Amino acid sequence: MTRTQGLFINLPIADIARTRAFYTALGFEINENFSDDNAVAVVLGDKQFAMLLKREFFQTFTKLELADPTKYVQSLVAIQFDDKKEVDAIVEAALGNGGGEPHPPEDMGFMYQRAFSDPDGHGWGPFWMDPAGIPEDH
Repeated sequence: MTRTQGLFINLPIADIARTRAFYTALGFEINENFSDDNAVAVVLGDKQFAMLLKREFFQTFTKLELADPTKYVQSLVAIQFDDKKEVDAIVEAALGNGGGEPHPPEDMGFMYQRAFSDPDGHGWGPFWMDPAGIPEDH
């Protein structure tokens, strides 16, 4: 089985200071070793990072045209939390700091999920799940 040593999600952003302030307000740590005038490295978990790169810098990694995440969905990043309260807390923090909520919460009993978009329009899906509670027919 193939396994990775870590995860770096790269997303283009418009403003380093705004992005740093937003993710810090959500309670995430910034890894300064990977951050500079072109990037903010948000620590999502152990060896898991969101590399938020200025659009111009991000463009140097691809010949493809960058999509506007406020108009087109590039990705939806799901992040798991320990309980429903943490899911609610991060979404409420996002909403209070310039983020949006693209759809209402969903509670399926064994899984609870919400969503928020960051100030650049990237979609995040915080969720809690109890695998033991998943119905057999699901």
